[in-house]
Amino acid sequence: MTGESGDGWAEGPGGVRYWGRYGAAGLLIVDPDGSVLLQHRAAWSHFGGTWGIPGGARHRDESALDAAVREATEETGMPAGIVSARFESVLDLGFWSYTTVVADAVVRFEPHLADRESIALRWTPIPAVDELPLHPRFAEAWPALRSRLMGRSAR
Repeated sequence: MTGESGDGWAEGPGGVRYWGRYGAAGLLIVDPDGSVLLQHRAAWSHFGGTWGIPGGARHRDESALDAAVREATEETGMPAGIVSARFESVLDLGFWSYTTVVADAVVRFEPHLADRESIALRWTPIPAVDELPLHPRFAEAWPALRSRLMGRSAR
């Protein structure tokens, strides 16, 4: 583990809470065919029953990339060394931040439920993502992420 565990809530103005004492990060993995790996969140989790990306709390002094890859590996069984970071998108609330790391998978791997945080994992074509009930923060970020992804695939 890199640094002290960040598991726990960060509390902001008015008592709003976000998971990850040192912020959080997630990995939006794009396979060679242009599908993205989505996670159907367990009912007990924050915004359970929605679709998002593998991710979670950053440890103290852990980079967003390292945290996103660690969390995706823990949650999906992703093999080591198969992703290459493309870009990052950051939501910074001042007291807490979430970084979405977008990465290309060298090969498409078969994800498996590696922990209890997910009820399903699936590769989803980019146009089909909008049809799913998305985690509210992912839903807010998705249009800009989709635009950047589609811009690259159009070349």
